[in-house]
Amino acid sequence: MRPINAHENTRTMSTLTVKVWRGREQGGFSSYDVPRQDSQTVLDVVTHIQRFLEPTLGYRFACRVGMCGSCAMTVNGKARWTCRTHVSQVLDGHGGLEIAPLSNLPVIKDLVTDMTGFFDKNARAKGRFEGTATRHQDFQRVDPASPERAAANAGIECIGCGICYASCDVVAWRPDFLGPAALNRAWTLVNDVRDTQQLERLRAVAGDAGCHSCHTQGSCTERCSKQLTPTMSIAGLKRKVARAALRGQL
Repeated sequence: MRPINAHENTRTMSTLTVKVWRGREQGGFSSYDVPRQDSQTVLDVVTHIQRFLEPTLGYRFACRVGMCGSCAMTVNGKARWTCRTHVSQVLDGHGGLEIAPLSNLPVIKDLVTDMTGFFDKNARAKGRFEGTATRHQDFQRVDPASPERAAANAGIECIGCGICYASCDVVAWRPDFLGPAALNRAWTLVNDVRDTQQLERLRAVAGDAGCHSCHTQGSCTERCSKQLTPTMSIAGLKRKVARAALRGQL
């Protein structure tokens, strides 16, 4: 979005009425009038407010092209990447825009949330690859046509933006739930034949806060900006956990 110069006559331009969350959990919405432009993204709107109207506004962004996920916010009630969300796609029935921080995460300031708990749950779900090969050995090879590789491929493009986590009602109901992103990561790893902690990972996701707490509502799949299906990944974990339990492995 081209920045609007403070001295530029914008009377003939249409404007957006934008409500933006200010403060922490006990904050509130402040309203701003922002010039409307063609091909305008929600991140363009937030950037204009910070540069020209409210320089103390806190928000995150990095790549601006849908690769990092750091600009995720709640836009008119739904978690979205703001850099890839055009204003024309999300205006409410009155032509307004409401921008808030992601749900289910502590608010640090304004539109910035604390992602520590989100990433800690990834660790609790054993979301780190553990192999046996060293750098002195040849590369381990995986058959790209194998069912395991296909299952891993379906969920491997997650970038950890937190949209699925913020959209999950189960996380809102019980904060200890591992959440769709951590469980999706676990699913990709239990299908990696090179990994050495498969049973440990299944034990990690089999507890009360694990995959069986998912109610299969599908909000994570509906909102995922990478078009992944965490709901399917969690269902796969449920099957694997059940089989391991029947074998007496858990």
